[in-house]
Amino acid sequence: MSLQKCLGCFLALMLGGLTGCSSEQPAKEAAAPPDKIQGKAQVDLTETSATDAALNAGGPSVYILSGLNRYRLFFKTAYQVEAGKEYAVEGVLAQKAIDAIGDPDQGKNGYPLESSCDRVVKTAWPGLSFDLADSYSKSLSAKVKRYPARPVFLVTKIEPAAADAAKQAAAKEDKKEGPTVTVPADKQQALKTEGPTTLTAPLWDPAGGTAKCKVVIDEEGKIAELNSGSQLCETVPWSQFRYKPTLKGSQPERVSTEVEVHFDPRK
Repeated sequence: MSLQKCLGCFLALMLGGLTGCSSEQPAKEAAAPPDKIQGKAQVDLTETSATDAALNAGGPSVYILSGLNRYRLFFKTAYQVEAGKEYAVEGVLAQKAIDAIGDPDQGKNGYPLESSCDRVVKTAWPGLSFDLADSYSKSLSAKVKRYPARPVFLVTKIEPAAADAAKQAAAKEDKKEGPTVTVPADKQQALKTEGPTTLTAPLWDPAGGTAKCKVVIDEEGKIAELNSGSQLCETVPWSQFRYKPTLKGSQPERVSTEVEVHFDPRK
């Protein structure tokens, strides 16, 4: 090989190496932002099973009441919560994360999948030992399997709510409520202005069906309370529902009624 050819090869190799060194490394995938909830704490000393204790690092069962939802808090380490106090909480909403992972069998072989629970726990609390991660995953699976529509929240951060937020929550709760009148379901349906009537069945009940849910509608036409019904009722996005206010004379009234929501089966 001539000297000129050798020099050409050498320069080509050097340029290739420089190009490789100067290329940017692929950026790391950004971590998903934490789920956030805020509400009044409820402490339940009656839940004493080993599974329930594991859901609060050995302490009493703790819930956060926020709107129509009652979130069960799942702690990595114990945290002293004062009943009735307003808290701001960050972490992972278990059912939301489990559903985002998905299920190739569309829930037909049981819900939740153990692999999904394991992944959710490790996402919320990376770096756990194998035994501890397995213990938390089994506790999470047992709780979600028993009450799949009742949200479980894996806590990464909890603190008392800011004074202004707590004050607003207290003022809202202290708001006086008028008497409630009972309205038949068909008559109330005629007053509906917003809200879905058909939803996709959740993974834990892939067959779907029609849920009859007893609710209270406030003077502004919003769903204020969910009083009874199947667990499917607990998955309905009630914040999306609006009704024309029910009037007595010229004054709006709170209404107790029944709302039907249909869930299409999963395919």
